[in-house]
Amino acid sequence: MSTTPSPTAKTADDTTERGPRPAEDLRQQVYDSPKEQAIKYVLGACALISVLTTLGIAAVLIIESIPFFQEVALSEFFGDTRWTPQFAEKHFGVWALLSGTLLVTVISAVVALPVGLASAVFISEYAAEWVRKILKPGLELLAGVPTVVYGYFALTFVTPLLQSFIPGLGVYNALSAGIVVGIMIIPMVASLSEDALRAVPDSLGGAAYALGATKYEAVMRVKVPAAFGGIMASFILAVSRAVGETMIVTLAAGATPKMTLDPRESIQAMTAFIVQVSKGDTPQGTIEYQSIFAVGLVLFIITLTMNIVANRITHRFQEQY
Repeated sequence: MSTTPSPTAKTADDTTERGPRPAEDLRQQVYDSPKEQAIKYVLGACALISVLTTLGIAAVLIIESIPFFQEVALSEFFGDTRWTPQFAEKHFGVWALLSGTLLVTVISAVVALPVGLASAVFISEYAAEWVRKILKPGLELLAGVPTVVYGYFALTFVTPLLQSFIPGLGVYNALSAGIVVGIMIIPMVASLSEDALRAVPDSLGGAAYALGATKYEAVMRVKVPAAFGGIMASFILAVSRAVGETMIVTLAAGATPKMTLDPRESIQAMTAFIVQVSKGDTPQGTIEYQSIFAVGLVLFIITLTMNIVANRITHRFQEQY
């Protein structure tokens, strides 16, 4: 009996040797075209800009900080509580600047986080559509106000207002600076939290209503927990923005580096010190000038760490719907 296959029979080798389906082949041809390859490389280069910029900033701060740490030991930098680089008796204890930054940041967080979250809940769940169309752009517009305007607002309005209630409050103090920094970051908290709440499927709220929950119960016990990752990320990013704020603390908080928990006193934040030294009165190459890079490196590490934590929280608590 002959075993020669007929011309029309399909063997296994024929099946495996067949090329890709026409749609796949066309897609591959389009992807391999010079135009598509050029677009891919351009987009990849744009994506690398932020990464390269971050690495460049880190490299500059590290390189410029090396001469400073060759003269100032890390034990003094992180162990001393006095910061007097421009005095005859020099001390380089960064805690004096760090405590001022943290004091302003805590005050701003107390102001911004509850107000921002409440605003987000109202805009997302309670406001009518026409109200939302007014409030959401208004918040985003508030986020675009230059910080120097906020600084003079703190100095010329908030501080005199607080002085009428708090006897002995100085012209420069951490309280007014912290309040205005909090006002500045409210739009960030509200906008990002509102986006997180609106990303929660309506079916979750509908299920809560079906079980007899009130509007408040459905929002606070279902939607807010479901959006926890996005809300926490907005909190951390806003606090990170407060840590790096410059003009408000420079204009309203003062220039007195000290370790204190009293918000009525004048303090100096890390960013304010960098501005003070960068004005041009301090000669370049001196230990006083090099100190701004060491302070900037600490500030960079703090804000970078907070941003990484915010990103990890977002992915850790991201809900799958």
